[in-house]
Amino acid sequence: MQIPVLLPNIFNYPFTYESDKKLSPGTYVKVPFGKKDLTGVIWNLYEQKTQKRFKLKKIKSIIKVNPLKIETIKFLNWFSSYNLVPVGMSLKLHLLGGDAIPKFDDKEYLIFNNKSKTETFRLSGDQQRVSKEMLKKNDEFRVHLLQGTTGSGKTIVYFKQIEEMLKKGKQALILLPEIGLTTEFEKKFEEFFGFKSAIWHSGITPKKKKIIWSGISSGVVKVVIGARSSLFLPFKKLGLIIVDEEHDQSFKQDEGVIYNARDMAIARANFENIPINLVSAVPSIETYSNVKRNKYSISRLTKRYKDANHPSFEIIDLKKNKLDKQSWIASETLIKVQDHLKKKDQVLFFMNRRGFAPYVLCKNCVKVYSCPNCSINLVFHKHKNILLCHYCGFKNKLNRSCIKGGICDFVFSGPGVERIAEEVKAKFPNKNISIFSSDTMNKKSSKNKLESILNGEVDILIGTQLISKGFHFPNLNCIVVLDIDLASNGHDLRTAEKNLQLYHQLSGRAGRTGNPAKVYFQTYGIDKNIINQITNNDPFIFLDNELKLREKNNLPPYERFVSIILTSSKENILEKESQSFKNKLLNSLDDRVLGPVNAPIYKVKSKYRQRFLIRSKKGSKIQKKLGKILNEHKLSPEIKLTVDVDPITFN
Repeated sequence: MQIPVLLPNIFNYPFTYESDKKLSPGTYVKVPFGKKDLTGVIWNLYEQKTQKRFKLKKIKSIIKVNPLKIETIKFLNWFSSYNLVPVGMSLKLHLLGGDAIPKFDDKEYLIFNNKSKTETFRLSGDQQRVSKEMLKKNDEFRVHLLQGTTGSGKTIVYFKQIEEMLKKGKQALILLPEIGLTTEFEKKFEEFFGFKSAIWHSGITPKKKKIIWSGISSGVVKVVIGARSSLFLPFKKLGLIIVDEEHDQSFKQDEGVIYNARDMAIARANFENIPINLVSAVPSIETYSNVKRNKYSISRLTKRYKDANHPSFEIIDLKKNKLDKQSWIASETLIKVQDHLKKKDQVLFFMNRRGFAPYVLCKNCVKVYSCPNCSINLVFHKHKNILLCHYCGFKNKLNRSCIKGGICDFVFSGPGVERIAEEVKAKFPNKNISIFSSDTMNKKSSKNKLESILNGEVDILIGTQLISKGFHFPNLNCIVVLDIDLASNGHDLRTAEKNLQLYHQLSGRAGRTGNPAKVYFQTYGIDKNIINQITNNDPFIFLDNELKLREKNNLPPYERFVSIILTSSKENILEKESQSFKNKLLNSLDDRVLGPVNAPIYKVKSKYRQRFLIRSKKGSKIQKKLGKILNEHKLSPEIKLTVDVDPITFN
């Protein structure tokens, strides 16, 4: 009997094998492939027809794992066609290191089932109202937006919905945008439910991942809190998906297989016929558009928990309060901060740049330190005394012979969090100061650091945008934004939306326990109306205006964008192939084709990059047309082609 088996590789179709038994789609099997034995899945599609005749190989064995559900197979097929990636690569996202994991002994799963609930959570009137709204149509597919001002208790509301699902014997998936969020979130989950959730991200040990993968497949693991990749786990009885901070760009996977985990989560919920909740203080423009068109339902939490007040805002005009040389904090700002410290308030200085300085140049030869592999400057990290490329990871020491003789005399241009921390320490030498960025919060010490912040042991924080993502700091009542002018620059069509989300989330870290809180914006003259827009308690006012602009200019969500990037280590071949590919696109598509142009960051990891942007009407089936073109057009082996459907960035 001929059986189609999909393997986790770059092929876009299953391979045909022989079996003495009739095997159903979803069965995990071991099959010979080349000189190796690989894990595959019996698929619901057959191998492409070929004129050649081969002697079929036999399936070696069946793996004792619950079969992959047909709904999940259909989702992976759809995922492949939507994102223009081979279906075998979609399967690779699902398998764990290329394998399906049989069930362990029951004792391995006890940690996920032992109940020791000690705390009772009571919902406010606002939360109870929203909870009832969300429980409607809770047994079928629907997309529901839970929009709530920062500190309004959105998490507890959707925990209640998960609780109802668990009573029905179903599983739940909570998607979070950042690994750094899981520690605090895990603690909150355990306090509410009385048992541990399964945590899934790149930092989890291989052994733990095997236990979790098998536990999800067998149904003994009930709740997963995870990053993007957890979307592809083999849930036996998935009943609910939550996408927390749904607006966050971290849900976009921009290397390898490119996809938006939020959008794919909605698709998986659709195939599973289950509800999905998108959660945000400031929803993405796409989500808001779907709410406006009544495609998604919505609930709003308008009051902060325990009726805590929102922080007030104050602009510190740097034209009137000039900065001292090599200083980034105005004297007026320092006076305000000192007042807050006297009141025992925790203070945050916000600077959305890692490291010490983004540019290092010699004042004699005026040569900037740049990455040899990427078209970008190296960032100086003083703490480690290295220059670092934030794209490819290239490292270099701070020493160089000057072309004008001797050693380069370096100037550090611009501030990063380390430089701000240095200045703050000089101004407040007796205060406990801590940097909060991806450089400091991805290490083993991050849990202890977070606890010290929560316990009030840290007086002053210096943080990047990571600090805006869902953390609850009970003592934080003063935020100083140092680089709003810099963050407002650029030509990204999403700049205004991103700023709204960032500063709304950031201001929401302050005043969460009811004490008066303030956010100070240092600026050289940004329009007060812009700050009013990005700090307004009702973000829908801004989003309505933004939608009108997008519609007027035929921008997403009113058009579909598809970005295509060609990369090569050989610049001349890249230019030639890019022009040839453009001709193919123009001859085959009615849609608007822009490019090729050099990518804004032209060289990354020693590869040159050229970009195309295809602008297509919604519903034009652009992926199907592009899929056909990519099958027909043969590029040089020197060229790598990457497709990004619904791009978020254009670097």
